[in-house]
Order: sequence, then C-alpha cells, then structure tokens
Amino acid sequence: MKKALLRGLIGFPVGVTIGYAITILSSLAFAKGHYSPVVPAMAEQFGSEIAAVIVQFCLCGIMGVAFAAMSVIWESERLSLAAQSGINFLLSVCTMIPIAYVCHWMEHSWAGALNYIAIFAGIYASIWVAMYFVYRANIKKINSDLNK
Repeated sequence: MKKALLRGLIGFPVGVTIGYAITILSSLAFAKGHYSPVVPAMAEQFGSEIAAVIVQFCLCGIMGVAFAAMSVIWESERLSLAAQSGINFLLSVCTMIPIAYVCHWMEHSWAGALNYIAIFAGIYASIWVAMYFVYRANIKKINSDLNK
C-alpha cells in the first residue's frame, strides 16, 4: 500500500504532462494551427475554457495517480498473470471511462462508451502483448546467462 501511494504521488505530474502532450499533438493534428487545450463541448459545459482546463488538469493528474498506483499489481507474486491483467484492465477502465466522459473525450452515449472501451481495450492489448514479449525475451536471456 505504501508503494502504491508513493508511486501515486509521482503519477500526478506524469499524468498532467501526458495530458498536455496529448492536447499539443491533437492540436497539431486537428486545430489548424491553433492550440486547443480542451474539447469545445467541455469548455461549454464548465462555462469557460479556463474552468475546463483546470478540471482537465486535475483529472489528468488523478489519472496519472491511478495508473502509477495500479502498477504495483504487476509485482504481486500471489496473483497469476491472468489475474493481474484482469484486475489492472478493470481498474484502468473504471478510471478512464468517468474521466473520458467528463472531458468529452468520448461521445456521451452508450455507443460512445462502448466504442471508447473497445479502442481502449485494443490499445491495452497491444501494449500488453508487446510488454509480454519484451519480458519473455529478458527472462530467456537471464536463464541463458545463468546456465553458462
């Protein structure tokens, strides 16, 4: 628990940094030379762009805290890889959906939520598979070095 809390503290600025990097990249891709810090619908919902930016800043930080704290799940020796993956995925979705909804990163409908979850699951699975093969190669190398 202590490890999760410490990682969570580090996660806030990391989450904010990633959130701002995404706004810059999405502005480059979609805003035709202008910086768009939040989705216009979010600015409208919160009454001003600055209010929406403050909310998004806090939510990106909270997301960073959650993901950093959840990283301790991967260190549990009592859980199988499948259990670790399932718990991490469910906690990740439970973190992302409310934040994505408030920030208008997804359409505000059941179809929008299901679409967002499907995209999130695809990205999650891609990262999971890539990391699995990286760790598997590292373990094979360690075992090979131990057998020499």
